[in-house]
Amino acid sequence: MTHASEQSAPGETAVYTHGHHESVLRSHTWRTAANSAAYLTPELRPGLDVLDVGCGPGTITADLAALVAPGRVTGVDAAEGILRQARAAAAERGLGNVEFTVADVHALDFPDDSFDVVHAHQVLQHVGDPVRALREMRRVCRPGGVVAARDSDYGGFVWYPATPALDAWQDLYRRVARANGGEPDAGRRLFSWAREAGFTEIVTTAATWCFARPEERAWWSGLWAERTTESVYARLAVDGGHATSGQLAEIAEAWREWNRCEAGWFLVPHGEILCRVS
Repeated sequence: MTHASEQSAPGETAVYTHGHHESVLRSHTWRTAANSAAYLTPELRPGLDVLDVGCGPGTITADLAALVAPGRVTGVDAAEGILRQARAAAAERGLGNVEFTVADVHALDFPDDSFDVVHAHQVLQHVGDPVRALREMRRVCRPGGVVAARDSDYGGFVWYPATPALDAWQDLYRRVARANGGEPDAGRRLFSWAREAGFTEIVTTAATWCFARPEERAWWSGLWAERTTESVYARLAVDGGHATSGQLAEIAEAWREWNRCEAGWFLVPHGEILCRVS
């Protein structure tokens, strides 16, 4: 998954906070199995069938398909538009064992025991009921298979130098995400959600992204500066009364200022779970 999208299963009210602005997709298409699913890849082998939930533009999905071929990989997302990009990415790599379809993680349209591996990257932080989502992922996973999920934890983000405007950004994002029905501090909650969903054999780990080299700082700060003023997130922040356009502009400039610091450093922590299905 590279991300969850707008979804509204019966009783679910979460809205995908980021939307599909170019600055968002620039982040999502950077993601690979190596930098976003390394905790899962030792479980993969040729011949396994995989479901990638919230696959977004499909970069992780394509990597999974290459690892399990001739096994089949199905990527699902709630937004049909982004699946066109995913199909194109898979076609460019010549992958014939992957397909993409629209689906909602709260109510997956697959029979019980359909897949050996069910994977979701940065999905559960955006859904209305992550425990229900995990139960659905478990339902479609075969006995002996694994359900895998990885989510960042916004409350654990750390950066240098100290920048009050980025403190304001962190607080603002968490408020907007929660107002949309999500949980931005999902990383620390994955283990508890998995237990509540009924899993008993759970391996929980943590991993990070770190942005410090000049090109990394420029990329990370640039996408967040744009996202803060031009994406769906910006509209939701203003329309929801969480910030003014002027305040968003100040936060965007703080991102650019952070980038100009040669000692700038940013850490994104992730929680990870591998749940064996019995």
